[in-house]
Amino acid sequence: MAGPARRGRRGQAQAAAALVLDSEGLSKAAAGDQRVVAWIARARELQLPLVLNAVSLTETIRGGSRDARVHLLTKNAHVDAVDATFASEAGRLLGRTRRSDTVDALVATTAIRLNQPTTILTSEPRDLKALTSDHPLVRIVLV
Repeated sequence: MAGPARRGRRGQAQAAAALVLDSEGLSKAAAGDQRVVAWIARARELQLPLVLNAVSLTETIRGGSRDARVHLLTKNAHVDAVDATFASEAGRLLGRTRRSDTVDALVATTAIRLNQPTTILTSEPRDLKALTSDHPLVRIVLV
């Protein structure tokens, strides 16, 4: 695990201030994926907030027994509601970057809105990297 620190534009160490999960990151955490669990454990050790948006939670909850682990993971997380303002920001981001994945835009917007060094854990980094390329405080990590 690389840990929740990164190199800034000028090479200085830049500590992450938040950890954002997309739906796959949340699913992997609920399934006990060692890499994701280690990231979350380290974030908790450093008292970093765990952040996701309501759509990522919706993509993960399925009404089965695994949902208990998802709820346990998100119990102390900050879950952003997706209101009209949030959705508009994500839509404008899609327009600026000429991308089309709405859910990835919502995840990227979740991180961008924090306006602090943030790491997003995802299994599909390509679109998220494109969506956040103008935001040096956001780091995308493949899990």
